[in-house]
Amino acid sequence: MSAQPPFLAVNSPTQDTPIGGLASAAQQTPAFSPLYQQIKVLILQSLQAGEWKPSASIPSEMELASRFKVSQGTVRKAIDELAAENLLVRRQGKGTFVATHAERQIQYRFLKLIPDNGDPSSEGPAQRNIIDCKRARASVEIARALAIRSGDAVLQVRRVLSFASIPTILEDLWLPAAPFKGLTAERLRDYNGPMYALFETEFDVRMVRAEEKIRAVLPDSEQCELLKTSAQSPLLSVERIAYTYNDVPMEVRRGLYVTSRHYYRNALS
Repeated sequence: MSAQPPFLAVNSPTQDTPIGGLASAAQQTPAFSPLYQQIKVLILQSLQAGEWKPSASIPSEMELASRFKVSQGTVRKAIDELAAENLLVRRQGKGTFVATHAERQIQYRFLKLIPDNGDPSSEGPAQRNIIDCKRARASVEIARALAIRSGDAVLQVRRVLSFASIPTILEDLWLPAAPFKGLTAERLRDYNGPMYALFETEFDVRMVRAEEKIRAVLPDSEQCELLKTSAQSPLLSVERIAYTYNDVPMEVRRGLYVTSRHYYRNALS
């Protein structure tokens, strides 16, 4: 008996028949993947390739169903998952749009430090002090996290975020240099929106998910000075790796959080 192909062929044109562009995904998705998951992969490939930019509308479910030669219900299920993952945004009566970090609900998705009153918007936008943005060589640890070679060029950024003029977060970031060519401290200071919105609008890099490690630490003397705190006051250390589409790491971020007026909130599901 010959081995079955990655996709099951069917004769009826009314059934989901993976042909054309969908067949090219066979080598990139397991043979046992449900069809809607394969459609999801193809939509992600289009997002990664920049076919649809942040805030732009994507084709309708009917158009995508025709493009991929599948049913509209299969496309809908793929889009439902992408919307649940905050990669797409459905708007009643208007269509489906590529999510953007310029939208308020997406901004706060990556901001986990919440004021004691529970409302992150009550403080207004953070005041940002860009201390440095310089070119450096990736250490072994940073290179491993960014999936690059040790010694490759990275951009190292340091900034302090303040709320109500009180220094609250000290962040160090490492970015692969090639995708962020031209990023300078001046550009960071001049941009008024969230940093991730800058990345997507000016560098075509959209952070879609992150992994974090959290622990309590004591600050060193330089950190104490920048955060206006004492060496005996424990801080929350948050180490993050942020990924763009298809799990490509694009940022290592290490933050020190003062939690005297805030708490760290994470939703588990």
